[in-house]
Amino acid sequence: MGRVMEKLKIFVVKEPVVAASCLIAGVGLFLPAVVRPILDSFETAKQVPQPALSDVVAGVTGKRRD
Repeated sequence: MGRVMEKLKIFVVKEPVVAASCLIAGVGLFLPAVVRPILDSFETAKQVPQPALSDVVAGVTGKRRD
């Protein structure tokens, strides 16, 4: 593991732009994989029940159903 870290440090010093691009790409791949399911779980918790179609039609037409 020590040799790998040493080679990685040398690579970052020699090619800082490439290393930064790889880091940004890694973050870009990681965030949607983690954040999206979290956001989806929040949205499903806040779902509102769908109104009955007859209530919608009554609201649009102005006719009340009894």
